[in-house]
Amino acid sequence: MKLTLKNGILVLVVLLAAFSRIIPHAPNVTPLGALALFGAAYFNRKALALLIPALALFLSSLFLNNLVFHNESFVWFDVNFPAQIISFALIAVMGMRTLKQVKVKSLVGSGISASLIFFIISNLSTWLTDGMYPMTFGGLMTCYEMAIPFFWNTLLGDALYITLMFGAYEMVRRQVPSLAHA
Repeated sequence: MKLTLKNGILVLVVLLAAFSRIIPHAPNVTPLGALALFGAAYFNRKALALLIPALALFLSSLFLNNLVFHNESFVWFDVNFPAQIISFALIAVMGMRTLKQVKVKSLVGSGISASLIFFIISNLSTWLTDGMYPMTFGGLMTCYEMAIPFFWNTLLGDALYITLMFGAYEMVRRQVPSLAHA
């Protein structure tokens, strides 16, 4: 990836989004779903749309798990990390299909879909690993029911960060002619 103005702006957006996960915020109001969609829409190398959210999740989780939550031993991956990675990978792949042209309608649909993907996969993982719910269909449904407030936060976070990331990039792109055709 050549260091161009477009790539510099994209990297800046990624770093800001990753940093925002470690500052205080409401549960599930994070930029990672929006980041996966942003990468899917704008990175020429689509593998980066998969890699960047995974890297941001990994690095911010290392910080949070070991410096903020003060675990007794060093934590490389928490139990739900694989489900989170799968969620963001699926969001990026979905975004590659739905955001070939970045328009408000496709962003709204992609954002809602991203929130649903994360909700379904992360709560399935919670049900499978947490031990808090019985391993029955009823237990799974209770897990999803108890997670509904977190879904609204995920939806809010995705809407907020999609608006910020895509809006800021499009504003800059309109002001800088070399980005308009990049």
